[in-house]
Order: sequence, then structure tokens, then C-alpha cells
Amino acid sequence: MSLSGCQMKASVPPRSVPVQQTWELQLGDRIAGYFVSASLGDISIELDGAKVYAPFPGDVEPTDIEYCVVFSSAEVPAYLFRLCGLRRPKLGSVSQGEAIGSGRYLHFATLRRQPDGTWAIVEPSSSVLERILQPAL
Repeated sequence: MSLSGCQMKASVPPRSVPVQQTWELQLGDRIAGYFVSASLGDISIELDGAKVYAPFPGDVEPTDIEYCVVFSSAEVPAYLFRLCGLRRPKLGSVSQGEAIGSGRYLHFATLRRQPDGTWAIVEPSSSVLERILQPAL
């Protein structure tokens, strides 16, 4: 199995994260030959090659959307954080404050588990996003 630029073991299947909301243009679509790298609900941040960090101890998993990973943590079990645009993300278990990747841009979304098992994109927490953008002190 290959995922462009990811450090990934062949036995790690991509995680499917069914999002409750749908829009005409979705993350991962192509339009006029161009890849849609963010969608409604994503926050885009210009990283200029800077690293992003695990906001809590948790796991980084590949997704079924090219160039995206999800971060999950037992500390916030009802939430997933989707991070797109990272080069060579570190997959697997990570410690709080550990670098999980870098990139030119970060497209970030917060998803909350719904009773039916789908995920809804919700407003991101500034404090969580700050933890992702700055290493733990």
C-alpha cells in the first residue's frame, strides 16, 4: 500500500471517516483536473514548512482521502482532528507535543462523533489548534 509521502506500514489500512454533512465539492474531489485540498468547515493555515504537533497523547492514522490523516486521543474520545497537507506524517502512537508532520499549508477540521456513527464537522477550538501549531513547553 502506498500513500504519497507518508511513513506508512503496508498493514495499516486507511481509516474511513463518514462525514454527516455533504456539499457539492468535497475534500479529495477533483475539479478541472485540480485536487480539492480543503472544503467547507476546514481551517487553512500557512505553515511555510513548519511542523505540527500532537495536541494530546494519541494516534495518527491515514485516511481514505489523499494527503490527509486523522488524529484521535482517549483524552477527547468524541472528537477526531483531520489534518491535510502534511508531508510524510508520522503514523501510529504519538506523545503530546510530538511532531507529527510539516507542510506548506495545514487544512484542519474538527469532527465530533454523532449518535448514528457518522462525524459532523464542528467549530475548532483555538486552544487545540494552538497546541497543534506550537510544541508543548
